[in-house]
Amino acid sequence: MPPDSGQTVGATDAADGGGASDRARLLSRVGAMLRERVPPERAVESSRRDLAHETGRCLDEVLTDAGAEVTLLEQRDLITEALNAYLAELAAHGPATRERGEPQPDAVQPAAPAPETPPSQPTSPGTHTDGQGGTRGDGEGRQRSRVASAKASVQPVVMERIDVAVAATLPSEELEQQIGEIVNEVLSEQRIQLNLTEQRQLVRLLVDDMLGLGPLEPLLADESVTDIMVNGAKQVYVERQGKLELTTVEFRDDQHVMNIATRIVTRIGRRIDESNPLVDARLEDGSRVNIIAPPLAIDGPSISIRKFAQKRITLEVMARQGNISQALSHLLGIATRSRLNILVSGGTGSGKTTLLNAMSRMIDHGERIVTIEDAAELQLQQPHVVRLETRPPSLEGGGEITMRDLVRNALRMRPDRIILGEVRSQEALDMLQAMNTGHEGSLSTVHANSPREALTRLENMVAMSGVQLPPAAVRQQIADAIHMIVQISRMRDGQRRVAKVSEVVGMEGDVVTTQDLFTFAVDGEAADGRLQGRFESSGLRPHFTPRAEYHRLGNALLETMGCR
Repeated sequence: MPPDSGQTVGATDAADGGGASDRARLLSRVGAMLRERVPPERAVESSRRDLAHETGRCLDEVLTDAGAEVTLLEQRDLITEALNAYLAELAAHGPATRERGEPQPDAVQPAAPAPETPPSQPTSPGTHTDGQGGTRGDGEGRQRSRVASAKASVQPVVMERIDVAVAATLPSEELEQQIGEIVNEVLSEQRIQLNLTEQRQLVRLLVDDMLGLGPLEPLLADESVTDIMVNGAKQVYVERQGKLELTTVEFRDDQHVMNIATRIVTRIGRRIDESNPLVDARLEDGSRVNIIAPPLAIDGPSISIRKFAQKRITLEVMARQGNISQALSHLLGIATRSRLNILVSGGTGSGKTTLLNAMSRMIDHGERIVTIEDAAELQLQQPHVVRLETRPPSLEGGGEITMRDLVRNALRMRPDRIILGEVRSQEALDMLQAMNTGHEGSLSTVHANSPREALTRLENMVAMSGVQLPPAAVRQQIADAIHMIVQISRMRDGQRRVAKVSEVVGMEGDVVTTQDLFTFAVDGEAADGRLQGRFESSGLRPHFTPRAEYHRLGNALLETMGCR
């Protein structure tokens, strides 16, 4: 696009005389080009992502021809608006196959797909993702539009007629009933016609905005959604089956996003604003939340939610899901019961915390466990658990409690095991010292791409503590403290699998030596895109066999490894 062009198209253009008409003309040209390149019969077979990419290419050409200059945020809004207009047109004048009600082969399924279903299915333009794990047909789309339009008119009046402070103290059912009565009055006054189903939806949206997390509530209730990613007000992605999908969920504006973000962090005594634009938090159900606000987030506030699974994940469940094999499940259970110090290594979103939760279920209920986290998300089932959480500094800059402070304090609490949600900095030294001073059976996670890299990262984090130790001494301490490293990965088919289990066996010179016990070997790819492979045992006799024998698990260990 020519850099000297004075024309700008965006939300602010409406302020001048021709901005709105310029925007409409641009959208009209983009729509015409999109219809020409992707006719309806081809569009119904395309995913929303593919259509969005084609819409973006059309917009680029139109903007270049017009000599217009827009920001990335404005481009994104234009693409969304043009694509939604085309999809609405398809919904109203779709091909005959859809009018007859025939099933769409690429529609998003409302529940978890059967094993033979591909891991990620594209969304048909006639059935947009509704943000609730299902599909939104033509009639439902029009209903949703009516409810959204009514909400924009009704909400300001409703907010004037209620006491927000009192409303926040009411149970959800009672508040919903009282809001429903007010909504009926306002709808009658404004002569807005909604059926009973639409009225209930409107009341639910208003209550979610007041007490819940607004537009995110349906996504939080959808069990098939594992991650929610808000990129500004107009773009919300979710992860299902390890694949990202763009939803139709939107916020009113960036301030609406900030209001929801503030509601999240204030519940746990934290704050989000320009002076503190980065926050780690959690929801009431244990879901982990990261929020980054302007000026650091250029295109609007960003909220990332790692949902906490409602069903309890055990090693047996992970074996049935294909995350691990049955033999590997037995090995991890034996290692945990044998009080090995285990480090779970993996990338972001690979399932480290889920695996840690599953392994922790093998801990004896008679042990005292202390968990230490930045944002508490571990869900241990034992009766004797003390949960500790870090605290950020106050407005004056004081009062901060770090992971290292909590690790030191935990040593005075007579723990049988210490579980660190994640080791990422100077607390690594205190963790290693704790493991070497009688607190065996401790568990933690670390961000790394391989077991060897996890050991290197630990060494680097010890150096952050400021304690000057020779490298050989640090490696010796690591070799003495860590018994096993479990590497978990989210593979290219979206499935999370334990890629390798390595055992630390000691030192050779200045090098920490390890041996692999289990490895996932990829054999190929199925027709649905899923990787096919197997978890292979090395057949080696584990170095921790004497420890397993002490806990009367030696025979089970050798049978699991195929050594007998």
